[in-house]
Amino acid sequence: MEINKIPPAGKTALLGMSLDELTAVALALGMPRFAGKQLAEWIYVRRASDFAQMTNISQSNREKLSASYEIGRTPWSDVRCSVDGTKKYLFPVGGGRFVESVFIPDGDRATLCISSQIGCKMDCLFCMTGKQGWKGNLSAAEILNQIFSVEEADRLTNIVYMGMGEPLDNTDEVMCSLRALTEGWGVTWSPKRITVSTIGAKGLERFLAESRCHLAVSLHTPFADERQELMPAEKAFPILQTLERIRAYDFSGQRRVSFEYIVFDGLNDDRRHADELASILKGIPCRINLIRFHRIPGVPLRTSNEKRIEAFRQRMEEHGYTCTIRASRGEDIFAACGMLSTAKQQNGRTEAAEG
Repeated sequence: MEINKIPPAGKTALLGMSLDELTAVALALGMPRFAGKQLAEWIYVRRASDFAQMTNISQSNREKLSASYEIGRTPWSDVRCSVDGTKKYLFPVGGGRFVESVFIPDGDRATLCISSQIGCKMDCLFCMTGKQGWKGNLSAAEILNQIFSVEEADRLTNIVYMGMGEPLDNTDEVMCSLRALTEGWGVTWSPKRITVSTIGAKGLERFLAESRCHLAVSLHTPFADERQELMPAEKAFPILQTLERIRAYDFSGQRRVSFEYIVFDGLNDDRRHADELASILKGIPCRINLIRFHRIPGVPLRTSNEKRIEAFRQRMEEHGYTCTIRASRGEDIFAACGMLSTAKQQNGRTEAAEG
């Protein structure tokens, strides 16, 4: 379905609203109560991008809607395609800023990695997004727009909130987007198809209590002092405290918790780190994902070699953990998170200065 041009400023997006909120909009405009359900159907099921497509709503009511509201769909502005089938999309979010979404095909799975913030406050040493600083939270509409507006929207099987930003530093809008994806009035996806990644931020308990989506925790080293060097947010959100909060919830059923572990050469890839990681995760049924590091400018970190990564994986399995080595994808298209958006913004500033 074609997406309109970037909608005019000053209008409120309907994308991301709940059924109750859409009903309130309809009633405020003098429309019948059932129009709320009609709007939800058009926005979340039929994926309408223009009020003109809502043919079971009268023209006069469509005109009322378009006077104050927009659907909230915005097209991507750039896309890079990898030789391995991975695609990185760039979405404009105003002010010359952009966020990234990455489509990752893998057999029968078609995963979209989406962003939740413009930049990030966490300033992790290994992440290009953090080098941008924090420029703002995405709205629920801007989060969902990434899912609805990629070319593969109808093929998607899984969503991961692992793109730009810390999702649980934008808890309100992320939770709104999750409800729209999983509730009966929305897209009606199973929560098992969605994973939210976090360093262990302030919104963790709310996410665990209000959602049944999978959780992924960025860990990267089991030692607090080393983690603080890599991830300054360790000081505010200690990993041991995060693990205690996770232990308070039941992950023995279909809900899954996993731990993301970028393997850095000579930093966190030895037997001592594997043994301590096994120790701090004791009692949490989980999976550990070992990730190769994609280098970014100005950061001396390097990824471990295959032999050390495999030895680390085997040691974790000796401790009884499921441990996988994640395949690298899209290395030829600004693979590291935040690389493409940073380049686009820098180019924009250069062009403006030259103009």
